[in-house]
Amino acid sequence: MVYEISKSEQNKSSLLFFVSFSDGLRPFHLFVIFTISIKSMKFKTLLAIALSWISSASWAQTIQDDFEGNGNIHTWFGDACGLDTALSNPFRIGINNSLTVLEYRDNGGQYANIRFDAGRNLNLSFNSTFSFKIYVPSSGLTGNQPNQVSLKLQDGNLAAPWSTQSEIIKPIALNQWQTVTFDFASDPYINLNSASLPPTQRTDFNRVLIQVNGENNNDHVLAYIDDFYYYDTLIPPINYNQLVWADEFNGTGALDTAKWFHQTQLPAGGSWFNGEIQHYTNRTVNSIQQNGHLHLIAKKETFRDQGHTKQYTSARLNSKFAFTYGRVEVKAKLPTGVGTWPAIWLLGKNINEAGAYWQTQGFGNTPWPACGEMDIMEHWGRNQNYVSSATHTPSSFGSTVNVGGTTISTVSTNYHVYAMEWSPNKLVFSVDSVVHYVYQPSVKNASTWPFDLDQYILLNIAIEASIAPSFLEDTMSIDYVRVYQASTVGLYEYSAKTEFKVFPNPVQDILSIRASHELGTNVRYFIYNINGMIVKEGQTPANFNEIEIGSLNSLSKGLYMIQLNVDGEPISLKFVKE
Repeated sequence: MVYEISKSEQNKSSLLFFVSFSDGLRPFHLFVIFTISIKSMKFKTLLAIALSWISSASWAQTIQDDFEGNGNIHTWFGDACGLDTALSNPFRIGINNSLTVLEYRDNGGQYANIRFDAGRNLNLSFNSTFSFKIYVPSSGLTGNQPNQVSLKLQDGNLAAPWSTQSEIIKPIALNQWQTVTFDFASDPYINLNSASLPPTQRTDFNRVLIQVNGENNNDHVLAYIDDFYYYDTLIPPINYNQLVWADEFNGTGALDTAKWFHQTQLPAGGSWFNGEIQHYTNRTVNSIQQNGHLHLIAKKETFRDQGHTKQYTSARLNSKFAFTYGRVEVKAKLPTGVGTWPAIWLLGKNINEAGAYWQTQGFGNTPWPACGEMDIMEHWGRNQNYVSSATHTPSSFGSTVNVGGTTISTVSTNYHVYAMEWSPNKLVFSVDSVVHYVYQPSVKNASTWPFDLDQYILLNIAIEASIAPSFLEDTMSIDYVRVYQASTVGLYEYSAKTEFKVFPNPVQDILSIRASHELGTNVRYFIYNINGMIVKEGQTPANFNEIEIGSLNSLSKGLYMIQLNVDGEPISLKFVKE
């Protein structure tokens, strides 16, 4: 967004901002009024709070198309269905006298429909109703299908968008214009996946489909559609753009031990999992920084350690940085050859694996797969150039069904950026910014989604028993490892010496707020939604410099502003309810 702050009118107790901003398509204007005690709150701080609220709030917006150039839907598309978005209205009668309409022409497509992508996820908790006008001439139909129209909501980011769709079907009359409405809060709906949440509790819909007279048939349908309308709060995606941890491998020789831990301890029984036959070592012959790169080197050599002799060595690294939510990018070139198995992945910091870094630090209290595993990249040399991404959870692990991949012809000759974006709602895996797999279970619980706690990064090359006899050594070379997270939410200065921090953020039920100075005995608070309505208020005791506000699980997902009364002054902070 682009902001322009015009003149502000200032008096003793309030500030008025006139804010003009744009989403790149159209301008918006907003008056923002903050009532404060000017003498105790810096103007620059108030301005930062106002802009922070504006930049991250969800904005009400109309999604519409009258097919006369006044709409904002530009991505109409026909699946096995012809369409014309600027057809002269052949039936200017009844409730629709407009000049142009959309023509829907199904010439027998088994799953024919038209659709558009909204560009962002829809917030059905704010408004759940879609509407449009439709005219179906009886002369344009074949077969004996029920005269009906359905509206389907899907997640266009999925490889199979229909797999989690919600649908409402409405009957229609022939040979007349009629307005059809679809209310996903009150109308009967169909979730293709019966385990999906009710539509108003979901935030993953970003595609709208219209289908006339059903599917799985080859009958013909001619229809005309006009005045599509939906008023919504569009939820902007989380922008993970703040670099919080990285290794560019600009050193020489051994790795930076402040960032990496060599995991070398053999599991019980003396061999690594999955029938792997290597020793992992902390020697520079297996892992070394050189010329701005990390080189993990798998070698054929006789090596004895921990009472066991093996014929291959390699390296397995644990990051000493763990985090929740963000974007991981690893630019790497992979080894080749049957039996090599390089991986870039994450495990829960709480895994109780003997010899893992975070286990040695006292965090290991959860077995695999309950700790959760996210595989950004795996490459088996027996299937050269195919890279795979997967998750392992209690609901599916080992030969997991939650897997996807892509073929890249140059994985062992060129560097590619292997990435995962981890948000509270889904995992998105990509290579060179091209998405090949999304994990987004419709039901999130400990079995399907153990991904709300810290995870750490692992880099390794394993050796399978099928390793080619001619194999001597090969390398996974890494240019960099970078972790990005969203810009800090909920940290604001309100005086020259005091700041507040909100955590956890996003929050599910109990919100903690910590100040850099002692608070009073009791703190009054008000929580506002993005429409400025008070949704919760109360008073909570302070424990020196910290307060807790509970029972937030009753709030809908979204962005909120909380105002505290501290020492007679109003303090405004924001938080996200997940």
